[in-house]
Amino acid sequence: MLQRVREWLTLVLIALLPFHALAVTVLTKIIAGPGHAPLSVLAGWKEALLGIILLIAIIEWAKKRSWNISIDWLDVLILILVILTATISDVLHTGRSLALLGFKYDLLPLAAFFVARRVGWSAWFLEVLMTVILWVGGIVAVYGIVSFFLPPQFFYALGYSDATSLYIPNGPLAAFQQIGGLNVNRIQGPMSGPNQLGIWLLIPISIALLRVQKKAGAKLWALLIILLIALLMTFCRAAWVATFVMLLIIVYPWLRNHSSRRMWYGGAFTLLVLVFAAAALFPGELVRVSSTRGHLEHPLQAVQMMIAHPFGQGLGSAGPASNHVSDACVLLRPQDDPSWAKSQPNLCVFLGDTQVQPMNRVCQCPFLPENWYLQIGVELGWIGFVVYLALIVLVLVRLTRIHEVHGEGMAFFLMFLGISVAALFLHAWEDAAVAYGAWMMLAAVLRHDRRSAPMED
Repeated sequence: MLQRVREWLTLVLIALLPFHALAVTVLTKIIAGPGHAPLSVLAGWKEALLGIILLIAIIEWAKKRSWNISIDWLDVLILILVILTATISDVLHTGRSLALLGFKYDLLPLAAFFVARRVGWSAWFLEVLMTVILWVGGIVAVYGIVSFFLPPQFFYALGYSDATSLYIPNGPLAAFQQIGGLNVNRIQGPMSGPNQLGIWLLIPISIALLRVQKKAGAKLWALLIILLIALLMTFCRAAWVATFVMLLIIVYPWLRNHSSRRMWYGGAFTLLVLVFAAAALFPGELVRVSSTRGHLEHPLQAVQMMIAHPFGQGLGSAGPASNHVSDACVLLRPQDDPSWAKSQPNLCVFLGDTQVQPMNRVCQCPFLPENWYLQIGVELGWIGFVVYLALIVLVLVRLTRIHEVHGEGMAFFLMFLGISVAALFLHAWEDAAVAYGAWMMLAAVLRHDRRSAPMED
């Protein structure tokens, strides 16, 4: 009975998570009026529901009367990260609020994975889960595509801000983001931003790819095409790269069996020509010099910080947690015109390295390494960086073993691989829909009791 309740609640959590930002934005406006940041009492529903699910799991585990206290290498790596976090926080005297924010983003999904994989998950749950994700993915993608054609007033009426492309820590979400220098909207659907939507779409795309490979039904093809169109319209290049890697994994067996070496070389050359041609024809949409520069410079800065602080600077010192305790900053090129920002007097604006707004205080900007693994390295040092990478690699290895036994496991392998690839270029695990959803799904397919020999790797 408890297991079925837990499974139903997990399905509800995973199905509702993609609509979190939209729902909280609308409800905040209804309760508090326009111009308010999302109410924390509303925003915390997902952690509350996750806590209930994990509490049920702990009760189930306790009712066995003979607690399974054996651990495997996945558990060991997670425990090392937790111990390392506690040690660094104690040594550096990290503020409680900042440490809690860092824990929420970095370790809470892993803690949920640690607990949830110690209880049983039925085959029914996994089958229904994949169907639910496909349905939700279709709804999210369609809403995102339709939203591209809706007037801005529609979003303002829902409670969104008119501060295009800006994240204001104490304000409502922006209605949409645009490609820098162009008046082209990037769809974000019901989520908090286009990158968050792009990364989350990797989950239903992975399932749709596997289902299409097994049975090429018209409805599945239509759904996959809708998902891919929505992905393209996010202009999330990290998600594009991740999807390309997932496609390669899917088609590789067929190419290996049906293609000659000449065809491989020809295909690779054609792909390179297409990429360069697209970059030449659409430089603003694809190259995006300012954004690309940040993706190169920020990781290098993160490495320098890791060299300067080899044992880390504590949770919340980098990544999405630092956004909540820092000023909203916009970094412009020296030749850009910052006059548009005067309507946002609290917005920190920089021309190059020079702060030009506001002039009465020094701004404290968040540090975003644009790489989830380097973010962990900045926070937890080289040890945390290596341990986290080892955890990711080990999960991928375990998923390949599951796939060898259960064909459906391939979808979860593709999902995790895609998110892991995107994390090389973005803070891919920052959004709850990705982090809580993916790690709870992994808990169901990588249950602790699947392995008869703990520490066997």
